[in-house]
Amino acid sequence: MEVKSTALITEGNLDQNGLIHTMANIKSQKKRILTNEKRRKANVTVRTTMRSAVKAVEAAIAVKDHEAAVEAYNVANKRLDKAVSKGIVHKNFAARNKSRLSKQINALQN
Repeated sequence: MEVKSTALITEGNLDQNGLIHTMANIKSQKKRILTNEKRRKANVTVRTTMRSAVKAVEAAIAVKDHEAAVEAYNVANKRLDKAVSKGIVHKNFAARNKSRLSKQINALQN
């Protein structure tokens, strides 16, 4: 890391990745930072559960268990819709995933 000005870069201004991080001075911005972090954590939870549900469907498809795949697909469908309603993923992303998984499940029946 090249240091241009030692006045800006002190150990307190560096985050855990070694990047420069300055704290806000304005009260409303300090509140906004806290709110954003809270929302980010909530979004991570929803995104993680969505991805886990999709992986569960893919795992059931991999072992060619149609019944388990259908049950897992219903859960994944709900998780994808929830992520769309919360604005975490785009509706086309969810639609593409649902379509892809349902095609794979239907191929298991044959």
